[in-house]
Amino acid sequence: MIARVIVDVPSRATDRPFDYKIPENLNGWVEVGSRVGVPFGGRVLQGFVVGLAPYADVDVKKLKPIAELLDHLPPLSPDLVELARWVSEKYCCPWTTALQVMIPAALKGKADSVVSLSEEEECSEERTGFLTEESEPWFQYIRNNGEVRLALLQERFPEAAAGIKAAIRRGTLREEISIRDRLKVRKVWTVFPPEDTAAAEAALASASSRAAKQQEAARYILDNPEPIPLAALAQALSTTTGTIRGAADKGWLTIREMEQQRDPYAGRGFKRTEPLPLMEGQQTVYNEIAEALDNEAARVFLLHGVTGSGKTEVYLQTIDRCLKAERQAIVLVPEIALTPQMVERFKGRFGDSVAVLHSRLSSGERYDEWRKIREGRAEVAVGARSAVFAPFRRVGLIIIDEEHESSYKQEESPKYHARDVAVQRAKQHQAVVVLGSATPSLESFVAASASRSQEGTASANGSAKQGATLLPMPERVAGRPLPKVHLVDMRDELKGGNRSMFSRQLHEALLQRLERGEQSVLLLNRRGYSTFVMCRSCGYTAQCPHCDISLTFHQKSKALRCHYCGHAEQAPTACPSCESEHIRFFGTGTQRVEEELAKLFPGIRVIRMDVDTTTEKGSHEKWLTMFGERKADVLLGTQMVAKGLDFPYVTLVGVIAADTSLHLPDFRAAEKTFQLLTQVAGRAGRHELPGEVIVQTYNPEHYAIISAQRHDYASFAQEELKHRRFMAYPPFCRLILVTLSHEQLALVYAEGEKLASTLRDLARSAGVRGSDEGDGSRFIDILGPVASPIPRMKDRYRFQCMIKYRGNVGASELLGQAISLLSGANGQPPVTMSVDVDPQMIL
Repeated sequence: MIARVIVDVPSRATDRPFDYKIPENLNGWVEVGSRVGVPFGGRVLQGFVVGLAPYADVDVKKLKPIAELLDHLPPLSPDLVELARWVSEKYCCPWTTALQVMIPAALKGKADSVVSLSEEEECSEERTGFLTEESEPWFQYIRNNGEVRLALLQERFPEAAAGIKAAIRRGTLREEISIRDRLKVRKVWTVFPPEDTAAAEAALASASSRAAKQQEAARYILDNPEPIPLAALAQALSTTTGTIRGAADKGWLTIREMEQQRDPYAGRGFKRTEPLPLMEGQQTVYNEIAEALDNEAARVFLLHGVTGSGKTEVYLQTIDRCLKAERQAIVLVPEIALTPQMVERFKGRFGDSVAVLHSRLSSGERYDEWRKIREGRAEVAVGARSAVFAPFRRVGLIIIDEEHESSYKQEESPKYHARDVAVQRAKQHQAVVVLGSATPSLESFVAASASRSQEGTASANGSAKQGATLLPMPERVAGRPLPKVHLVDMRDELKGGNRSMFSRQLHEALLQRLERGEQSVLLLNRRGYSTFVMCRSCGYTAQCPHCDISLTFHQKSKALRCHYCGHAEQAPTACPSCESEHIRFFGTGTQRVEEELAKLFPGIRVIRMDVDTTTEKGSHEKWLTMFGERKADVLLGTQMVAKGLDFPYVTLVGVIAADTSLHLPDFRAAEKTFQLLTQVAGRAGRHELPGEVIVQTYNPEHYAIISAQRHDYASFAQEELKHRRFMAYPPFCRLILVTLSHEQLALVYAEGEKLASTLRDLARSAGVRGSDEGDGSRFIDILGPVASPIPRMKDRYRFQCMIKYRGNVGASELLGQAISLLSGANGQPPVTMSVDVDPQMIL
């Protein structure tokens, strides 16, 4: 047999499968999705098997053999391998890059597999009854030798592949993977009762009193036969591990090395919850999703429910329906919304069958949670965007909560959108996708709206092609009203002599909550103390030496920091340019708001949540638990406080500066502003106490802010779509952003010109015209090159080309051809090119 292998070399020149012979001892072991070590360019590299064939395109004798098999059970299933190919084609990235993103970091090195007999009574008759006479030799070999390297087993018993695989799947054999230079399965020495308890009892009865501590350990284990870690037993008995090992040498107890699962939520004791009665609107939505699940139809639903409408309960009950059909569910939530509250809801309903995958877990915890899914011990995966690749084999339901969030778009290669991938994966499994949001992205809304225009719209996600169904939930649970939103024009505050960052209305509202013992949430989507430092004498502004961006002042460290490259320097006490002492800090960040709150409200208890205060592991949980226990009066933070939080005593939400993102050079600026304001407003009045929202702005007449005040998504969408249609922006076209970077300015600009010119020539050759020449339903425009909004970052100059297109024009294929034509002998272009299909950020 021949294995078609994608070698782990992320280059366009090697972005194709290479043929390798499967050695005799690996016949039956190598499968599609297996990781293998293969000789390539004089060294052995990791690769992924993407196909098997009985013959090769060249003489088999010339093919090199696979050097080794890195995993006994493939980490990727055939459907994930095919999904990776789709990702590489859609997002213009190497196939190996798409494959790598699907496996945990622990598996991105070289692995050794070791097999041993299961711990359960050294494999009972029930578990070994399927073994045949042919399998006896390898089975006895493992029994005699304990742990055996899988590679050694393959060499000695090459004909036993099928039997050993079956034994591992049945649990007769336990396979352990130790990752070289990456991670190992955690093992701990564990104390068990002795094999012959009667003999141990007799020995203890006749033992002398000199080994009192050893006897105490033995009697503890005999009285408490549950296995206990050696270190824990030593601590409990105030003795040493050596003493306990001495008792084991006498046969009074047994010590064995056991795998210890790295469970990030072990010992938490999640309270079991039962399904709640559904309101009429919830029931209607549930029925429609349940029908699609029962029919095993590949469907996409857009669940448009206002904040507090009970979307999570609908999620939970549809997951339950999915599990009863013996299929598996994936739930995606934005990284910043993956709070302990969210985990508790799913763990409380489905217990240990839930695996959690997100970046705040350690590498070991993520690896063990991934293994829990692959080994079938979990039926529900909850996590951030990469959880869409969870290694389930019977996916029935994929839920994407807060589907509008830009964090579902990966900003490093492969620059996939989890929403796209979810729809594609659902097609593979005939599964259901539920996109939930109070403020859906306009692309999803237009695709799902029954009244959408027939003018040839093109969605930036897969929903348009799939034919998404809109499911509205316009009311809150129990008929609770949406909070009243007040707009405060900060220009009037200035005219009235108030130069504080708090308007009079917000100041009074905070005071009322402090007096009543209620809680408040304050949003300012800008961290740090001040946004820039300037000299009032000469106009000098502190700039990052490596990026064309102003430095931000951080009060605690008295440092200026660049939020793009991480550069830091001490804040100046005098102007570095003119030596004036009139150096001032302008703008407002979360640190400054925290300081101002302490001045205006002595004794106020504030929790600040931003990137600076949540870097440590567990910090999110710590702060939110404190706030939930009412150990703070105000939760102040950036956009991470706007989503997924549900606290009964929060009755006030204050937005310090609603205009922060309104005037960014991004066509989605108004949409992001509306979404953020609506989402944070939804944190107030979610329970019995009524809520109030105060939004401070210098643009109270802007339609995004007015629509957020009225909780009116429809009017916002109508107005914003007018602008998008006029400017031919998504959802009325598609975009690809190509960013070119290099240390030499002239070179990066010249290559940008070549790329744009080559693309135009290729488009004309393919018969695709520009928007001013075509019929409007099918066109391609190549804009640029122009300097990026941040022209220099990390000492590299940056230019960008924008491709706007509509209809079936094969823009990704044309771009791939253009890049190949510009590539040198090594298959790489002379400048770094980053391709972003359907970009969420233009910066």
